[in-house]
Amino acid sequence: MTYILNIETATKNCSVALAKDGEILFCEEIAEEGYSHAEKLHVFIQSVLEKASLSFKDLSAVAVSQGPGSYTGLRIGVSSAKGLCLALSIPLIAVDTLQVLAAQVKVNSGLIVPMIDARRMEVYTAVFDAHLQKLSDIKPEILTENSFQDLQETVYFIGDCAEKAKTVLKKENFIFLEKVIYPSAREMALLSFNLFQQNKVESVAYFEPFYLKEFRFAK
Repeated sequence: MTYILNIETATKNCSVALAKDGEILFCEEIAEEGYSHAEKLHVFIQSVLEKASLSFKDLSAVAVSQGPGSYTGLRIGVSSAKGLCLALSIPLIAVDTLQVLAAQVKVNSGLIVPMIDARRMEVYTAVFDAHLQKLSDIKPEILTENSFQDLQETVYFIGDCAEKAKTVLKKENFIFLEKVIYPSAREMALLSFNLFQQNKVESVAYFEPFYLKEFRFAK
């Protein structure tokens, strides 16, 4: 049996899920404007373990959402994951945050475009097919009326940018799934288990979050 603790803190959603062989056992999460990750994360970790009647020593690995996303949120999640892996001598698994978000969409065809807010009209984004295969590089995109114009298939946009994106993305084949807002540790479960089975693990000592852009203090 493979027990993986999944940690997702790349956005306003602080999310923790415990999975057994890729199947969710328990999940705790909350999305707040004030980014309560520092206060909630370890409480959620303890909670999912207690609900499963497991201890830290039962964990096979810890998976963390690697970004892109909030600088502070990513630092908190990755620091916690690395600390647990070091203390328990278990592998660290990194999961693409945009793929975690895209995994909430279940369609048979078309394209999935997850977007994470990067302030003003900028987003972090990539294009995935219906099977969650990444078709483009992750990049920062300043949304304009010309964004994604070359995509002719049905395009499902998701993430925390729907309101501002809808003001410029108006093609008939563009669909906004406004209920899919934040990535969740729930969708990490199968992704992290597959990576674990393939032995795609990270160096605990040297792994860093994927910020995509350098952090800048607001002026």
